[in-house]
Amino acid sequence: MASEKKTSPVSDVGAWAMNVISSVGIIMANKQLMSNNGYSFTFATTLTGFHFAVTALVGFVSNSTGYTAAKHVPFWELLWFSIVANMSITGMNLSLMLNSVGFYQISKLSMIPVVCVMEWILHSKRYSKEVKASVVVVVIGVGVCTVTDVKVNAKGFICACVAVLATSLQQISIGSLQKKYSIGAFELLSKTAPIQALSLLVFGPFIDYYLSGRLISAYMKTISSGAIIFILISCSLAVFCNISQYLCIGRFSAVSFQVLGHMKTVAVLTLGWLLFDSELTFKNIGGMLVAVAGMVIYSWAVEVEKAAAKSIPVSKHSLTEEELNLLKDGLEKGPIKDTEYGESK
Repeated sequence: MASEKKTSPVSDVGAWAMNVISSVGIIMANKQLMSNNGYSFTFATTLTGFHFAVTALVGFVSNSTGYTAAKHVPFWELLWFSIVANMSITGMNLSLMLNSVGFYQISKLSMIPVVCVMEWILHSKRYSKEVKASVVVVVIGVGVCTVTDVKVNAKGFICACVAVLATSLQQISIGSLQKKYSIGAFELLSKTAPIQALSLLVFGPFIDYYLSGRLISAYMKTISSGAIIFILISCSLAVFCNISQYLCIGRFSAVSFQVLGHMKTVAVLTLGWLLFDSELTFKNIGGMLVAVAGMVIYSWAVEVEKAAAKSIPVSKHSLTEEELNLLKDGLEKGPIKDTEYGESK
């Protein structure tokens, strides 16, 4: 058996902090980049392609300089993962366009129970009552502070379902691929990023044209220096966001990433109120407090599960299946003899 890699609590907190800070930062940068009051860059799918292109470049430089070691992962697994990940990105963008913001938020919240069910189906993973209860508290809290109007149609509902299933499967696959091939978070990201970048940069402009009715080629002819700066900021933050996502899921689980990841939602609402003069009602504040309480309960419940798992004694002298079969054969043939004294027992 390969020895398990132990990570210190400080590095775990660092991974979460990197993810929260970079995710919130990229949302704020993209808000300025894409809003009508900013630079009206409405090409979200293509922008994601830029993100993965820069991430792939960083990975290439890291491998070329020997900072990270390249490990083998079958190409078909990388291709399959990239297709699922791109379906997640495209589905989310289509869901946001076709549905109301309220239903879009509900679909994002549904990822937590969907991930739980998928991990149970794929990996036979079970959760304690405390974990289930904390998940419900988080979903209610985030729902209260984010969900407003809820409007949905058939096309939007299908896109939302595809997005939720693809995102959940993608996040579970990040952890399972790292364990299956004993590969680090950044090494796996450096292998998947080029495939995602190429496919998103090829198909992204067509998807964005369908979503916004605008061509990125026409926008690029008149692009301002400010828009270029914010694109570069967004791409730089995306590198840290992508790395920290793979780190967090690899060290914890897809469920933990979803539950504690809603801290980003709370941070975005707070910063939107502070920086962009967004409205923050008592309902929002109440929902955020409930969500934070749910995250604290979830963290405690996970620690209780870990402690309970450690306290279960493991027998070092349990018989293997082969030994049990030999013992069974011996009992069927006759009494077992003591080999030292030749006496029947």
